Amino acid sequence: MPRGTRRATLGCLLLLAGVPAAAFDLARLSLPPGFHIAIYADHVPQARQLALGAHGVLFIGSSGAGRVYAAQDRDGDGVAETVTVVAHDLYLPAGVAFREGSLYVAEINRILRFDNIEAHLAQPPAPVVVIDGLPESSHHGLKFIGFGPDQALYFAVGVPCNICAYESPFGTLVRVPGGGGGAQIHALGLRNSVGFDWHPDSGDLWFGDNGRDGLGDDLPADELNRVTRAGEHFGFPYVHGGDVVDADFGQGHLPAEFTAPARKLGAHVAPLGLMFYRGRQFPAAYHHALFVAEHGSWDRNHKVGYRVMVATIDGHGAVTRYAPFITGWLADEESWGQPVAFATLADGSLLISDDQAGVVYRVSYATR
Repeated sequence: MPRGTRRATLGCLLLLAGVPAAAFDLARLSLPPGFHIAIYADHVPQARQLALGAHGVLFIGSSGAGRVYAAQDRDGDGVAETVTVVAHDLYLPAGVAFREGSLYVAEINRILRFDNIEAHLAQPPAPVVVIDGLPESSHHGLKFIGFGPDQALYFAVGVPCNICAYESPFGTLVRVPGGGGGAQIHALGLRNSVGFDWHPDSGDLWFGDNGRDGLGDDLPADELNRVTRAGEHFGFPYVHGGDVVDADFGQGHLPAEFTAPARKLGAHVAPLGLMFYRGRQFPAAYHHALFVAEHGSWDRNHKVGYRVMVATIDGHGAVTRYAPFITGWLADEESWGQPVAFATLADGSLLISDDQAGVVYRVSYATR
């Protein structure tokens, strides 16, 4: 992807969406009783982060197509009739967020803002550069972005390596105050975090982190982490998964020096998007539960992940349950889908992006 100035122009109509490809046999997916899954929008290549606008437009970042899409379900039937390209020729724009009428888009090296976007889908405005000068490296460079309860903008900067020494801002979670001011390091010792959310009650920030490769099939554990104070260090590159001291970089360090994971996940499951469920459609057991998209492994002898998990967290911040919610994208070592990120529609149904299949799913609940 060429460096230099990139901007969005034509908001062209891409397709009529909502008719799943013949290859999609959603019956292969297993969900808890009462839950149903369908295609909300298709033909969305490498669909990554999702952001819902104030008027129901779903914005979808794409990691490889260099585009941002807008999906619209005008008749409220749970299927997007149209998908529109609202930005193109961008540098791996995986991250999107929506706030006060504006769409924020994270490229590898900068963050853009498209003002009053829902009123101008056909002819999007020229973007405003909000943050510039971020590292150009695409290795672990895809960015998930979000606004916290403090109105600040947050994003992580992954390290440009499997395992290495690095300098800030690599390996950090960054906070940019909403009222202006310079960027602040909110957490350190991350390797590759591509998903975070805030607990609706405690306000604590939770994030996933993808562990290093090269230690075999079962080490180290990927991580589900909880930030309780600004400036916490989560171990990378010295300690992995809370207890594995790195042979090359961990000399002189102990696991107790760093914040341990709130939950150790499977090695190489690749946790990406996280979202606390704030809707009301699902049963009470899912109220404020944390959904985790395990994108799936690429470097194990037997693949793992390729599923959506759900975590139950108690009032003390402990993960008391971590269980499958959707499985079936992986069969006989072959995958046909990889979940990435979430959004919740106004009716409480759950949207899930899939960058392998190039679709967005809608999960609803009904007892009948």
